[in-house]
Amino acid sequence: MTNYCGQVAAPTDTMQTDADDTVEVVYATPETQRVVELPFTPGLTAGQAVDLAGLIDDYPEIKASPLVLGVFGERVEEARKLVPGERVEICRPLQQDPREMRSNLVASGGVMGHPHVEQEE
Repeated sequence: MTNYCGQVAAPTDTMQTDADDTVEVVYATPETQRVVELPFTPGLTAGQAVDLAGLIDDYPEIKASPLVLGVFGERVEEARKLVPGERVEICRPLQQDPREMRSNLVASGGVMGHPHVEQEE
């Protein structure tokens, strides 16, 4: 199954955050987004941060498929060690493969980004 982990630009040296001693764990649904800020400790891994954030308890659907994590849009393993200021993203499965969705839309005469409206004859 394909997973979605949003593409977001990684922070650059010129981006300063007030959270140099924290990491964030995020999870989003179509309706809501949750961001949990955690204190950074040396050796903290992406998987440990997810466990500490408690989002799996709040969103049981996360357990329904294998855990897929990203850091600033790049897929990472649970064992990846974090650095201060990083954001761990809990990725969720796509509801439909985008290629399949486009094919179905084109076959019905639709165009991406525009609702398909049936024309009366």
